[in-house]
Amino acid sequence: MVSHLLKIEEGLANRVATLLGIKKMPKPADAAIATRQDLAPSPALSIVERGPNSFKGRQLGIVVTDGTDAEVLISLQAALAKKGAVCEIIAPKVGDVEASDGSWIEADQMIDGGPSVLYDAVALLPSAAGIDDLLAESTARNFVADAFAHRRSIGYAEAATPFFAKAGIYDSLDKGVIALNGPNDIAAFVDQLGQFRLWCREPSVKAR
Repeated sequence: MVSHLLKIEEGLANRVATLLGIKKMPKPADAAIATRQDLAPSPALSIVERGPNSFKGRQLGIVVTDGTDAEVLISLQAALAKKGAVCEIIAPKVGDVEASDGSWIEADQMIDGGPSVLYDAVALLPSAAGIDDLLAESTARNFVADAFAHRRSIGYAEAATPFFAKAGIYDSLDKGVIALNGPNDIAAFVDQLGQFRLWCREPSVKAR
């Protein structure tokens, strides 16, 4: 495999070889047709240049606990609906959680079975009272760490801040991690979702 990758992109081949523990690089595979090196990069084939600029039809995963701020949740759901996007509610346990206003929020997923890889972006809306139980769950910590590593946008309530240290990403937080403290923050977060992935995060993720 690595010998074939050497004919495609040497940097990729070297990285794969390193991760596979290959000490001595093989010779490049013989190509059936001589590889051309004079072709210019094609913007039409670039996910960075031609990636989606809308979150329409995509899905946000929202982590909630008992005491989640109902106003923030409702505002976020409404803003997503206007963009033609959908969301799923992820809770610490199967069943409903009670929001800050006494209303009940029906969960679509339990944190143990709803990893962030299922979603195009995530929002962390635990309450101050509910965050400690989540921090004790390895699946919850992985939810946040994986969302960051997979270049997802992350919105968060202030109570969720300890998540970032527990997930080992606090020192790497970037513009794709947005505090949801009010309507303006929610609007900025939802607008950013159109970027789909935060490729600017690549260096910090690769460095980890």
